Amino acid sequence: MAKQDYYELLGVSRTASADDLKKAYRKLAMQYHPDRNPGDAAAELKFKEISEAYDALRDDDKRAAYDRFGHAAFEGPGSGRGAGGAGGGFDFNFSSGFADIFDEVFGEFMGGGARARGGASGRGADLRYNLEISLEDAFAGTTAKVQVASSIVCEVCDGTGAEAGSKPITCPTCSGAGKVRAQQGFFTIERPCPSCGGAGRVIEKPCKACGGAGRTRKEKTLSVTIPAGVEEGTRIRLTGEGEAGVRGAPPGDLYIFLAIGAHRIFQRDGANTFYRVPLPMTTAALGGQIEVPSIDGSRVKITIPPGTQTGHQFRLRGKGMSVLRVTQRGDMYVEATVETPVNLSPRQQELLREFDAASESDQTHPQSSGFFQRVKEFFAGSTTSD
Repeated sequence: MAKQDYYELLGVSRTASADDLKKAYRKLAMQYHPDRNPGDAAAELKFKEISEAYDALRDDDKRAAYDRFGHAAFEGPGSGRGAGGAGGGFDFNFSSGFADIFDEVFGEFMGGGARARGGASGRGADLRYNLEISLEDAFAGTTAKVQVASSIVCEVCDGTGAEAGSKPITCPTCSGAGKVRAQQGFFTIERPCPSCGGAGRVIEKPCKACGGAGRTRKEKTLSVTIPAGVEEGTRIRLTGEGEAGVRGAPPGDLYIFLAIGAHRIFQRDGANTFYRVPLPMTTAALGGQIEVPSIDGSRVKITIPPGTQTGHQFRLRGKGMSVLRVTQRGDMYVEATVETPVNLSPRQQELLREFDAASESDQTHPQSSGFFQRVKEFFAGSTTSD
């Protein structure tokens, strides 16, 4: 039997907005909900059909697929039903999907709805710690000590929350279920038990040290191993070092977020390091040798060829940063900056004038002579066009 069109099932046009879809579904769901129609198989089937229709049309991607392919978008081997197939289709999990749809539409009547079912897990909260390290530590790796204030298991009651010699008892309100039911109109609403908070147990004699929480506040010192090659924003997880869980529940995790401080010499780009080195004009003109540092603390000699210009880069392979989880290293780039001499003595000025007078500008200064030749030709062309 052919399926009915989803838009027709909900009684809306194909251009209906999200609010229109929600209103239509709410009206029909209230009409056909099984709690309002006990034993009516036709009503139950209708409720499933309109829920399926709303589940498809409330999602933009599913709706676009349905508008293009109709029911075929969710059927057949390429639909992805239950298997995430490559055909671009979608899966409708009717065993659990109705509760989620109902929560969305009727949440204001249900005090938070089905998402609160099952009670609080009690698992401790995760914590975040921001740690700044130096570029040298990021290169070589290090071990850092961090102090974190968090909840820990109460040592007096060993996390039970109960006074010594006593223990939690079954909650009399929910009989240990951790949840209670209430009737609102034709809906049966299930909420966490207000007496035990969903735990199913209550403590008659709370531990005096922790007030029955099973945990206390304390500052602890932890050792964090930072591997070589970490980058800005790297996250390190310390399992079980977050907040202690409630009354013996599992603890959360501690996440260390790394920031790398600015270096006075080096700049980093991924696995490579960069910095500029000023060259005396004479060294740049005549050539020579200079000694520069590497991030690993060693010294490296660089040969400067005669006529080196500002901006020339020297690449030193394997002298850059460590790479996380591998043995190789990046490269180091040293960029030359030719320094113009200042505070010249009269004799130095005289020597420079002699040098300038003896220079053949087109050969000694090819860049400047070439540039000004182009400027001369530009002005000549401009005069001619006038």
